[in-house]
Amino acid sequence: MPESPQSPALSDQLLAAARAIGAVLDGQSLSEALESIPAALRPAAQALSFHAMRRLGHARAVRERLVPRRPPERLTEALILLGLSLLEASLRQSEGTGQPPGTPVYHEHTLVHQLVEAAAVDRRTRPAKGLINAVLRRYGRERAALAAELVRRPDAAWNHPDWWVTTVREAWPDDWQTILSAADRPPPMALRANVRRIGRDTLRARLDEAGLAARPVGEDGLILDTPRPVRDIPGYAEGWWSVQDPSAQRAARLLPLQDGMRVLDACAAPGGKTAHLLERHALRLTALDSDTKRLERVGDNLRRLGLESPDVTLRCADAARPGDWWDGQPFDAILADVPCTASGVVRRHPDIRWLRREDDLARTAALQARIMDALWPLLAPGGHLLYATCSIFPQEGESQIRAFLDRHPEALRLPAPGHILPAGPDSGDGFFYALLRKPA
Repeated sequence: MPESPQSPALSDQLLAAARAIGAVLDGQSLSEALESIPAALRPAAQALSFHAMRRLGHARAVRERLVPRRPPERLTEALILLGLSLLEASLRQSEGTGQPPGTPVYHEHTLVHQLVEAAAVDRRTRPAKGLINAVLRRYGRERAALAAELVRRPDAAWNHPDWWVTTVREAWPDDWQTILSAADRPPPMALRANVRRIGRDTLRARLDEAGLAARPVGEDGLILDTPRPVRDIPGYAEGWWSVQDPSAQRAARLLPLQDGMRVLDACAAPGGKTAHLLERHALRLTALDSDTKRLERVGDNLRRLGLESPDVTLRCADAARPGDWWDGQPFDAILADVPCTASGVVRRHPDIRWLRREDDLARTAALQARIMDALWPLLAPGGHLLYATCSIFPQEGESQIRAFLDRHPEALRLPAPGHILPAGPDSGDGFFYALLRKPA
């Protein structure tokens, strides 16, 4: 990853990334941690920390082998883990092993030197300069000998926690390796044309004029050959498009809608699916979310896309407690994109796998069941409810819906994709969809 003359020093980039990684090790989300990084360093810190999260299982196993006692200073540990993940990429590159697109690769000696320089900047890590140097150089010498040992550790071999590997393997015995491997490759950048303002073919032509190649996906989507910052893509301010994964783009077309329907988007933030529903139909829509700040993002997105309307209401409330917000009028359709472990979007948020705990799965499944049971009475006879999660775990998908149908045998299950598994480079995120109809 060459630096431009205006780029911050590599040592500063490494230190910024290590601070974000340390925050994740302490339980903070990577996106929140990156917000505290100075703007000039943030793009590099994001690229470096994303790579480290995708290689954290391997790096942590190496650290435990070479430094059995965890360094007392969290930032020192983060620098070591970052260094090991980057050194592995550099060594693989020198061997001619293919790297995922966007992998940061540096010359081995440059990398070690700059990591030591980064440690020297912060008084907390300054005493560990020698340790960092020794660990990285030792790994360079002993890597081949360690390989046979590390391949027997699921967390090191697959860069996911052991319980995650076990859960995926049991759920998808024929696909588990593909699923785990896909999580360590950066996802494609997909746009959804705002058909109220521009057709997809016209958008594609505008992008081509700007030197941005794109190929169609789904009915309204385009995948960029090369991801770009959103404000560098033509039409952002004009509301021509939204960034939305191909799997998420399927929701608005799965829910049978007609103009004038009364619709509930029960867990709406950040608003991508809300906007897509409104782009396709003139609806009396309520967008509900329990987080005020996230609900503000829904409003921001609707304004940019020109979708604000007196018929669109944003409401901050708990979907599982309709007594606090429902006016008693039934909805013709409900989109229930419920909270989940987000196990299907780890390639976009590689820290998720390290932040989740095994018992989170049972907790989110219980919450999903409460929300579904609370929303079902709000649906008008003959109405449709689309259940959605960005999860690959059956407990949040197929098993959840089967349990719901056991509790509500009157519900009719209609054709829908079910589980969508991430696979090839153009594939969507992991998702689950189930479409239910209430008898008339």
